[in-house]
Amino acid sequence: DVQLVESGGGSVQAGGSLRLSCVVSGFNYKSYCMAWFRQAPAKEREAVAAIWSDSGSTHYADSVKDRFTISEDAAKDTVYLEMNSLKPEDSGMYYCAAGRLDEIEAFGAMTSKAYSTWGQGTQVTVS
Repeated sequence: DVQLVESGGGSVQAGGSLRLSCVVSGFNYKSYCMAWFRQAPAKEREAVAAIWSDSGSTHYADSVKDRFTISEDAAKDTVYLEMNSLKPEDSGMYYCAAGRLDEIEAFGAMTSKAYSTWGQGTQVTVS
């Protein structure tokens, strides 16, 4: 089965840090684009960061640039999101997603419709 399993969320004070993990199983994600999205209550789901697994290229939302880092460890089939200098507005459910490169090409890496596989989410609360 294709699965993305997130972990690492929690509650933290403003200015603190968290590292989210997304373990990938059931498919070769090296030919995909992996991304983190987040959704706050009553708000649209928004892209946070994306990484092209074939090249390692990354892209970030303006709101998280210089604070968040997306990376992957191929040996562990895991994608990470390192979050520093957290702000209350970073709170929300964080989702890991995988998108085929042709869908990314068609819709863009920072659009949820480009991603066909999603994890169950991990909650981040910043106070």
